[in-house]
Amino acid sequence: MITITKNEEVVLNQIKIFVVEYPEGIPINVLRKDLGFHEYDLVQILSELEDKELVVFKDEKVSLSEHEKEVNTVNSKKDVEELELNMKEKESYKLIQDLVDDKNLISKYTLEGHLLYGDLKLSNFRMYHIILSLQNKGLLKSITKEDGEYYLLVE
Repeated sequence: MITITKNEEVVLNQIKIFVVEYPEGIPINVLRKDLGFHEYDLVQILSELEDKELVVFKDEKVSLSEHEKEVNTVNSKKDVEELELNMKEKESYKLIQDLVDDKNLISKYTLEGHLLYGDLKLSNFRMYHIILSLQNKGLLKSITKEDGEYYLLVE
């Protein structure tokens, strides 16, 4: 599921309307004039929608992407970040559950490697933020053993 803001939803809905009239791509000026957005704001929104793979924005024209995706709308970018973080936390927690050994332990470096370079491909900042959040929620505990640093999955 992809989460977008209200403004992104307005632009996406307008693109869906204009796509019939402009099958080769909707000129950005047509969208700007119809929506009443400043060009800078519209380009920012279109870039965000392109990053989320909902539209293709190229050569001052925009069209819908080939992929149908389930979309969830929230009020602000901050709400988007919080919702995505919560989803990433859940995915990370599930990954940790799959990786721990029979004593619910996983090496710190193994976990960090899987979060950074595995399917989730988290940034350093997001990875540490998620680990810290899981620790604050009492789901993960950092421990030191004689042979290295580990995380204990608390269930």
